[in-house]
Amino acid sequence: MQAPFHWLRVETFISATEKEGLVTETFRTLAGTDEFRTDVSESEHGNQMLILQAMMSHKKEQEGVFSRLGEELARELYDGAEEKIDDDCVFYVRLDKQKAVCGEYSVAHHGDVISITGKVASNPARREVAVRNMRAFLSSLYPSLPQPEPADRS
Repeated sequence: MQAPFHWLRVETFISATEKEGLVTETFRTLAGTDEFRTDVSESEHGNQMLILQAMMSHKKEQEGVFSRLGEELARELYDGAEEKIDDDCVFYVRLDKQKAVCGEYSVAHHGDVISITGKVASNPARREVAVRNMRAFLSSLYPSLPQPEPADRS
């Protein structure tokens, strides 16, 4: 099986008020790598801010990220795949960074996040194919998730 994504990006921002080492370790754990880009930027208030970004193009790396999310979140992503994938077959999810620091991964409904974005491999490149492929990928990692319905060949 090919990689589930053409590319997968994990990204977060570290503000001047956050513990850089703690957030960096949390990011490193989720991304599963010490190889990530760190850029220095400035916040809207003029404070220094770090941007951490890891790009993954290999299947094993991509599976690692999603296997670390846990089955409960994987089920939520499976059930909400239509809302998490756009018409360009790009998957988006924002994780609560504060909970992630505590070892718990959950979808965020605010701005303090670790984002996971990726172009879902799908042929043809249509949203419904990407949704089905995303669900098949998640169910391959978590066998308790249902297998997606096969494509309608009519």
